[in-house]
Amino acid sequence: MKLADVQFLAGKAAEIRLNLLKMIFKAKMGHTGSSLSDTDILTTLYYDVMQLRVDEPDWEERDRFILSKGHAVESYYCILADMGFIDKEELNTFCQYQTRLIGHPNNKVPGIEMNTGALGHGLSIAVGMAKAAKMDNKDYRVFVLMGDGEQAEGSVWEAAMAGAHFGLDNLIGIIDRNRLQITGATEEVMGIEPLVGKWRNFGWQVLEIDGHNYGELKKCLSSTPVEEGKPTMILANTIKGKGVSFIENKAGWHHRVPSASELNQAVEELSPLIGVDIDG
Repeated sequence: MKLADVQFLAGKAAEIRLNLLKMIFKAKMGHTGSSLSDTDILTTLYYDVMQLRVDEPDWEERDRFILSKGHAVESYYCILADMGFIDKEELNTFCQYQTRLIGHPNNKVPGIEMNTGALGHGLSIAVGMAKAAKMDNKDYRVFVLMGDGEQAEGSVWEAAMAGAHFGLDNLIGIIDRNRLQITGATEEVMGIEPLVGKWRNFGWQVLEIDGHNYGELKKCLSSTPVEEGKPTMILANTIKGKGVSFIENKAGWHHRVPSASELNQAVEELSPLIGVDIDG
């Protein structure tokens, strides 16, 4: 990628991280660590890879995205607001009474395809969408982002079989491999390794990357299908809580809300990366 492209994505990701922290702080609830870890993935998808029309959210030829790890919705909402799918002021209603911006993706919000949150469902939905594209001779791709703790759900592997069986090379799965879930390390809660070997054995083409490296993200997300007739799984190695020093790699921040002093510290760390002065 060009340096300018990397700088833009890095600045945008820092802005999204800061906005989601402010949103969680105001709401006094949210999934902080999970949203911070997938921000670079979503930023690359939405600002550089996917074909979308903000003024026509239901455009038939659009690429589809499913946030299967629906609890990490904060980064998703902030990106949709920044792009113009919804008004930025609506972020202030997150998790408030009668809001559209509930704690998991809500398809009443423009730009969101499906309600998600019950882990293990997103890949099955994505398989159906990708199969529909094939049946209708459409060229759109279907992206689905899963958590690594989610890999313990049996429905994930049923969908994995179906995706390979139907040769859905327009289907791109992404695993946010931050190695932490709400109760601790994934390998202690329910061992899921070897993930690369498992997905390959299920008939998928598998790529392993640094989930915070924009060059690697763009290359993998843009170069699909990697192999004709096979769905692609991208194993994105990430850091839970990425971008805020005192949140990184701490399982306790899965569902923790920052205090006022912690938010101010995050503002100090993230603002220089945005390139403009931000009022914390």
